Amino acid sequence: MIDGRWQPGAKRAAGRFGLVRSVYNLRTMKLLVCAGLFSTLLAQACWAQNALPAPGFHHVHLNSVDPDAAIDFYVRQFPSAVKSSFAGLPALKAGNVFVLFTKVSAPPPTQPQTALWHFGWRVLDVHKNLALFEQRKVHLVPMFTTDEGGTVFVSSDTWPGYADTFGRTKAQIADAKAKNMQPTHGPGFGFIEGPDGALIEFNGNDTVEHFNHVHLFEQDPFCARLWYQQHLGGKPTSNAGPAPLTAANCKVPRPERSWVSLEQGGMLRQLAGVTFDDIQVIWHVQQHDETPLAPSRGQVLDHFALSVANLDAWMAKLQHEGVTFLTKPYPLGNTRAVMIEGPSREAIELVEIK
Repeated sequence: MIDGRWQPGAKRAAGRFGLVRSVYNLRTMKLLVCAGLFSTLLAQACWAQNALPAPGFHHVHLNSVDPDAAIDFYVRQFPSAVKSSFAGLPALKAGNVFVLFTKVSAPPPTQPQTALWHFGWRVLDVHKNLALFEQRKVHLVPMFTTDEGGTVFVSSDTWPGYADTFGRTKAQIADAKAKNMQPTHGPGFGFIEGPDGALIEFNGNDTVEHFNHVHLFEQDPFCARLWYQQHLGGKPTSNAGPAPLTAANCKVPRPERSWVSLEQGGMLRQLAGVTFDDIQVIWHVQQHDETPLAPSRGQVLDHFALSVANLDAWMAKLQHEGVTFLTKPYPLGNTRAVMIEGPSREAIELVEIK
């Protein structure tokens, strides 16, 4: 190639690369044609024939008044993470996942509540982490054990959850008392407050410390799971729910409040989730259904991002499916990205990683 133009001998020199590029372009054209089909059935058949690989999990993005200090905090508390950068932005690298930071001039808000609730790490020993956090005077977030009071910092330091849940209702707490059930003090979960008011979960015990989830709220968690499965190819977790899951049955009755809970009045537990790579995106039912969830942009936890190999093809697919786009494509370092909106106004960035 000279001055951006292919020369006669370039075909032989390009060889195999030219063939790969032609196949890639052909697939992209077929996917773009799908977006223009008027028949829903034909379009669905076309997308199925040219199914795009599921995205990977790329990063969570935080707003911070002091990104360098924030990164130092995370590296100290979770030593498997290291200081890094991506697309010119200061970052934390946690395994294959980034935590990116945008510097802001004023403390970013944490209210009103958005769909994006918190993110967290699996740790080697949850109680050893608790002891270290106490020693370092990290702000631990208490969890209530009943609506009458009483708190713990690790969930396993109170009655064990009922069956396969993480909590107990009032009746189940009464049953635990009657049976003189005792805390296991084993693996559990807890929360710390990070820089800028970010809520961070630590849970375990595991063999290797690693970043493992983003936790969200949703009016109907199983409907959110369905949305992420249909539009983004998320792999459903093993959470219970209607099977097969459809738009007709994804709205289920709200559960009874249970404890442990970050709120004294208890928590509505209704869990659904999907995975991208080995990262879980998990929903609990929205705790206060009379208050609409706010858009996430501009808050401490601004958005999370998935990686895709072919941004144009993904945009064509999502546009055809009526997904809301918050931006047009934009440069992001040496690549490109676009921002879409999830079912509860959470911002999701799609980053092209080839």
